[in-house]
Amino acid sequence: MAGLRAGILLSAGLAVWIFGTGPFAPYRSALFDRSAPQLVLVLGGDVDRERVGARLARELELPLLVSGGSNPEYATWLIQDEGLEVERVELDYRAQDTLGNFTSLVDQLQDRQVKHLLLVTSADHLARSMAVGQVVAGSRGIHLTGVPVACEPRCVSESSLKTWRDWIRAVAWVATGRDLRNVAVPVPTGR
Repeated sequence: MAGLRAGILLSAGLAVWIFGTGPFAPYRSALFDRSAPQLVLVLGGDVDRERVGARLARELELPLLVSGGSNPEYATWLIQDEGLEVERVELDYRAQDTLGNFTSLVDQLQDRQVKHLLLVTSADHLARSMAVGQVVAGSRGIHLTGVPVACEPRCVSESSLKTWRDWIRAVAWVATGRDLRNVAVPVPTGR
């Protein structure tokens, strides 16, 4: 009986740590965050996304961050065409894919104390983007609200396999700080 009681207490203590102050605390914070959005994040790949993101940022008076979008000259023209001040816009070209959109920015967003952002991407890309983003941004306590951009008739449905693969890559990145795609590439040493 004493062993059972000790096991229950140990399990309860472990659960409180995991979900209280432990590794899942940022996810809990992101999940229950109901603050107003502080930023519009556009995942590049389509100028319609950038146009919708610029409009949204202008209407809500929020800063705009475009990750992996069109070339800087065109993006600047498009942003100005939508009536958004260029000073409120940041263009970031480090990402090579959806996971990179988040991993290249998440620490910077955390440093800026962003707790809630609007995620703008095509309707056919939103489910995978949210799956990846909730893992990566959630690890820093950042809540995402998805904003789908209509893509008909060009929409191409993404497979569940692709979504699961990228979700697993995101979990691995949170756990190790490395993308599984690059796992065979050795980490450079500071020699």
